Amino acid sequence: MTSTAAMQARSDRPTPPQTGHIDEARAAVLRAANINPRTGLATDYLNHFNEAIMLLEMVPDMPECAEDFLTWSPLSYAEHFWASNFKARDLAIEAYELSDARIAFDNITSTMTSILTAVGAAMREARQDKTRATLAEQATGWVKPLVMLTAGVINGASEADVEQIMAN
Repeated sequence: MTSTAAMQARSDRPTPPQTGHIDEARAAVLRAANINPRTGLATDYLNHFNEAIMLLEMVPDMPECAEDFLTWSPLSYAEHFWASNFKARDLAIEAYELSDARIAFDNITSTMTSILTAVGAAMREARQDKTRATLAEQATGWVKPLVMLTAGVINGASEADVEQIMAN
């Protein structure tokens, strides 16, 4: 068995299209849809997290924005695209499902979701605006670098780069 065949046999995900001239047509379609053809991921999903960050950044100056943040709820990649007006949402979901970068991507986005969910729970229990502001500032400090790391994965950073950054 060739190494390629062995890798395909071990994978439970669909096999991405073979490279070559046929691949160039698909790459052009992905690029036109703002999906990275090397990773199969779209930066549009980061808007979901950037919305939460924007709301958190407003909490220290406008405490009432904490209530707006508390309406934010986690969405998976597919859920985000299904709820969006993204023209190529079916293509974005299909490319994600075929993505070799999906594991690293999912690990980081799961971490961001966990942080934002935990901060939301803590804010619901907090009684003072100052406590909510502190939580918002801390969460922003944790999530913003993860958004940048996720953008790196979307744009083709190596798995070793991601693992090194996550270890620090």
